[in-house]
This record gives sequence, C-alpha cells and structure tokens, in this order.
Amino acid sequence: MRKLIASLAAAALCAGGLTAPAAAQHRGDRGRGDSSRSDQATAREEMNAGRNMSSRDIERRIVPQMRGSDYLGFEYDSAASAYRLKFIKEGQVTWVDVDARTGRVLRVSK
Repeated sequence: MRKLIASLAAAALCAGGLTAPAAAQHRGDRGRGDSSRSDQATAREEMNAGRNMSSRDIERRIVPQMRGSDYLGFEYDSAASAYRLKFIKEGQVTWVDVDARTGRVLRVSK
C-alpha cells in the first residue's frame, strides 16, 4: 500500500512537471526567452566541448547514493553550471545539486 501511495505521488509530481515547460515557454513571450531549451542546448555544448560531464555520468554517480528514493529526473542550470536531480521518498522530495564539471555534490535540499 505504501508503495502504491509513493508511486501515485511520484506520478502526480511528474505530471505537474510536464506542465512546467509550457509555463516557461509562456513567460518567454514576455521577453525572457525559453530558458529550458537554452539550458539544454548549453549543457550539450559544454559536454561536447569537454567542460562538463554528461547528465548520464552524473546520474550514474548520484542515483545509487540515494538508496530507497525514486529518481524523477534532472534540470540543468547554465548560469551555475550545475545539474539539479530530483528524488522522492515516502512523499518527500529531495533536490541534489551537482557541479556539472566535477560531479561533486554541492547541496542536498528537502
């Protein structure tokens, strides 16, 4: 039963996250630009240039450290050159910020 509740909570969070790009895109109409696409492109460029680790390499390092948590995905912050990985465990969301260059954990926040 507990797993069912956790799965439903994760699904609800994922569904809510799917609307975020549309909201970001809407804000772009007011002159801000579509930062989500820009950050993804920047992450790819930095990785291809050898300055950043790939998201898969980051995931391979971090996900196993979060035992018992379900991994929900990541975001890339080009200004900070950092990945933000999102996990959920027993209904509580945890964010792990990771330096994109070194793979070092910068901060864990709940």
